[in-house]
Amino acid sequence: MTKTVDKNKARQGRSGWQVLVVLVCALALAMLVWWGVGIFGSSIDPEDPVGGVPAEQPAAEGTQPAG
Repeated sequence: MTKTVDKNKARQGRSGWQVLVVLVCALALAMLVWWGVGIFGSSIDPEDPVGGVPAEQPAAEGTQPAG
C-alpha cells in the first residue's frame, strides 16, 4: 500500500519572509563589497598607466611630414 503525503509537506524547502530577508541581506552585502572594491580600485589607479596608448606628440614647427 502506498503512503500519500500532502504536497506541501513533501516539498524540500519553504518560501517565506525568512528567505526574503536572507536574499535581501546577501544582495546588500554584495553591493557593499562591490562599492568598496570600486573605491579601492580607483584609489590605486596610476596617473600614467604603463602599456597604454601613447599620446600623439605635436609636430615641431618647420618640419615636413614624412611621405
